[in-house]
Amino acid sequence: MEQNKIDRINELARASRERKLTDEELAEQKALREEYIRGFRASMTGILDNTVIKRPDGSVEHLSDKRADK
Repeated sequence: MEQNKIDRINELARASRERKLTDEELAEQKALREEYIRGFRASMTGILDNTVIKRPDGSVEHLSDKRADK
C-alpha cells in the first residue's frame, strides 16, 4: 500500500476523533482499511510460508506444510 493512502487513513482517524465523519469519508475510510488489511494479510501469509521450524533432532518443518494439513 502506498504511503499516501496510509497517511489518508491516519488523517481520517484523527478527524473522526475531532468530529463526525461524512458518509463519503466513512466509505473512503472503510475502503482504505480493507485494502490495508488485505495487504497486511498477504504479507503475513508470505512471511509464514517462508518460516521453518527446526526441531532439536535437526529436522526442519515448513509452516506452510502445517497449514496445508488443515
